[in-house]
Amino acid sequence: MPELLALWLSLRPFARDRGLSSENSYNPLSLRRNAALTMSFDLFFIAFVLGLVEGLTEFLPISSTGHLILAGSLLGYTEGSSKTFYVVIQLGAIFAVCWEYRQRLWNLCTTLPRAQASQKLALNLFIALLPAIVLGAFLHSFLTAHLFAPIPVACALIAGGFIILLAEQRYKSRPETVRIQSLDDIGWRDALKVGFAQAVAMIPGTSRSGATIIGGMLFGFSRVAATEFSFLLAIPTMFAASFYSLYKDGQILSSGDLASFLSVGFVTAFISAFFCVRWLLRYISHHDFVPFAWYRLGFGLLILVTSSTGVIVW
Repeated sequence: MPELLALWLSLRPFARDRGLSSENSYNPLSLRRNAALTMSFDLFFIAFVLGLVEGLTEFLPISSTGHLILAGSLLGYTEGSSKTFYVVIQLGAIFAVCWEYRQRLWNLCTTLPRAQASQKLALNLFIALLPAIVLGAFLHSFLTAHLFAPIPVACALIAGGFIILLAEQRYKSRPETVRIQSLDDIGWRDALKVGFAQAVAMIPGTSRSGATIIGGMLFGFSRVAATEFSFLLAIPTMFAASFYSLYKDGQILSSGDLASFLSVGFVTAFISAFFCVRWLLRYISHHDFVPFAWYRLGFGLLILVTSSTGVIVW
């Protein structure tokens, strides 16, 4: 948060020089200092920051979309193409997971025709993907139109923080409820439950990884099994979301500036997500998710307080 605030403050003179203000959001793709340049340093900076935010938050239970909306608001990037940009750079983060799990994915693909365990895992991932596909087809337009804003994000952050605290308390006080220790123990009903939990994460600020990991823990998954299943489920889910967004709004890619903008965000998201995924896999082997719950609660309250008092115009 201090870093984002510093970035916002540093960009205030930049906005004023162009007659812009937080009340009148601007389109950074229209800012061209030199027509001969494909993309200005200003655009590069915004794409880099948003790619970094995406990569560092995508697989933590703190909501990458929520943080992107907040960061985009502070940076002034709130126009129509922002929603497509946020979805597309998620591909950079998901390629980082593909790389981290490349051996497992290769084994899954090569043994799928003959290995029952691989077939079961693939079927479970497909079942878990269905709720998001079905509900997303009906709710996508409504959610992006009404909930992609800082205040709904803050409320979702706070609600998610309380749920994480409750889930961790139950996990520690009732260890007998943990019945799924590995991916091989997951049944189709378990996968479907996690799928519905993931669908809840269509609400920005909820966190897809948070919903699936914490949901899995509430449904009897061990912390490690829930995290691994969440990471693998992210691959088809985020590919589907990205390609759906490109299908609906792909015409905006005809802009050369936007193509460069997406490329910088994509690469930055990939690199930062790669290191974040490796860190998280080590972290969960010895720690719980309680710190992330307190972060969500604190950050969500900070947004509400600063917004209501006018200290920061999100």
